Amino acid sequence: MITENKTVTLDNTARLFKALSEPLRLRILSLLLQRETLCVCDLVTVLEQGQSTISRHLNYLKNAGLVNSWREGTWMHYQIEQSALSILNLPQFQTLLNATLECQTDLAALKQYENNPRSCQLTS
Repeated sequence: MITENKTVTLDNTARLFKALSEPLRLRILSLLLQRETLCVCDLVTVLEQGQSTISRHLNYLKNAGLVNSWREGTWMHYQIEQSALSILNLPQFQTLLNATLECQTDLAALKQYENNPRSCQLTS
């Protein structure tokens, strides 16, 4: 996990790179880097994946110390973990993600989706 107070170990570093080795997790991170916070319902709609799939990948990112979460009613919201920003905000990393067709498509879908009432806002 990425923390400023913990000693960096090979196990923690391997966990980080393993979390970054899955295309869907990279797509999730790319969207979270574009927005301050997203609800699971946002990611399910934009990425066109099932809730259990999105939640499983978010849990993997959370265990690696890349994201944190909180509950609002029945909805879980996620954001990039502050201590992970130094790694994830590397200009080369963001440029690489932004250059992929998948991430470009996801961002366009997110922008279109945000023009409609969001699922988590309808039941609040």
